[in-house]
This record gives sequence, C-alpha cells and structure tokens, in this order.
Amino acid sequence: MAGAAPPSPTSDAAAVVAHLQTLASADNRAGMARFGIATETAFGIPNAVLRPLARTIGRDQARALALWQSGWREARLVACFTAEPKKVTAGQARDWAKDFTSWEVVDHAAALFVEAGLAGELVPEFAEDGREFVRRAGFAMIAWAAVHLKKEPDTGFLAWLELVERHAHDERNFVKKAVSWALRQTGKRSLLLHEAAFAVAQRLAAADDRARRWVGKDALRELSAQKTLDRLRQKTRQPAR
Repeated sequence: MAGAAPPSPTSDAAAVVAHLQTLASADNRAGMARFGIATETAFGIPNAVLRPLARTIGRDQARALALWQSGWREARLVACFTAEPKKVTAGQARDWAKDFTSWEVVDHAAALFVEAGLAGELVPEFAEDGREFVRRAGFAMIAWAAVHLKKEPDTGFLAWLELVERHAHDERNFVKKAVSWALRQTGKRSLLLHEAAFAVAQRLAAADDRARRWVGKDALRELSAQKTLDRLRQKTRQPAR
C-alpha cells in the first residue's frame, strides 16, 4: 500500500483498513497499553490521526458496519466516528456491545449511541448487564448524555442516579470509573442535579464497602469544587435561548 492514495468518501472498508495498516506503530501500541487500552488488535494509531481521517471519508453506515466487523481497534473507532446516527439501531448497539473489550472503544461507541437517541432504551439495560464493558457503556452513555443532550429534562437523569447508586459497588476498575464519570457529569448539568448527585456522592463516600467509597469520594472532589459551583450558578443566571 505504500504510495497508494489515501481513503476518500468512496473508499470501502477494506481500503480504509489497508490504509490504517500503513500507519501502524509498535511504539504507540506500547504507549496505549500503559493507559489500559487493549492493544491485541490495535495498529497503534492515535485519535488525533483517526478523527481527521473520519472527517475525510465522511459518514457511511454500511461501511461503518463493515469496519466494525474487521475487529481492528482503529477500524472500530472510525466506525464510531463515521456511522450515521439516524441509522444506528438498538439491535446494532447490542451487537457491538458483544464485542466490547476496551474502555476507549466503549466510550466512543457510547457517544454514538447517545447521538442516535438510544440512551433512554439502552442505559438501564446496559447498566444492569453483568459484562464489565457493557455495564461501562451504560454509565458512559449517562456521562455523554449529561453533556450533550442539552434539551433533555432533568427528570430522566434523576432516575439514572438510582442506577449510579445501585451499581457503585462494582469494584471492576473500568466500571467504577464510568460510574463516577456518570455521577460527576450529571451533577454538573444543573443546580437541581448537582444537589441530587452531591447527596448520592455523600452517601457513597460514607458507605462500608470500598468501591462505593471510592466512587463517592472521587465524585465529591469535583462536585464540591468552587469552580464547579461557580459555573453552575453562572449557567443558571444565563437567559434561556
């Protein structure tokens, strides 16, 4: 593939994967492993390269599905970046969830599922799932939704706080970090949610088991920060558009 033209909007999945292979880096793979990224099927290409590539080739649902099926880390990330949200179904999300093995891919897939309007259906389902990375996806979706679904009412997030409290006992590293992420982002969404999230974090921080305490204390550090409170008060004073 040396000297071949870079992928374009008309490139198929095979051509995209072939291009990705030319960018492989053993040094990058080693660096990714240090951050807990699964590298068994990785070329070692940073997102700073993958994002522009995704913008170049554009969105194509059929190609995104084929890229995911290739199994390569980078191809799956490009699939997340280039899938067509309006065509992403809950069935597709469940199929992809069967392949989740690395937090990084999980988090970008979760962002896609939120953009596809699937959070309401999938968050409770994934949060209750016993598989580590599927459960992480549920809480990653809460975190993404709290930031990006700006027109959604706070009531739905209050219900999701119950999931946070219920599963904060999960000691698995990639789950508890996502639970804390969901709690923190929910609490930074509005003053109402901050009050509710702060109360949850306080209860967790005082719990008997280690995982709950970790989640609670981790969330409290950010939720009690003055800059968080100032930002929320400033947001409340801003006129509605």
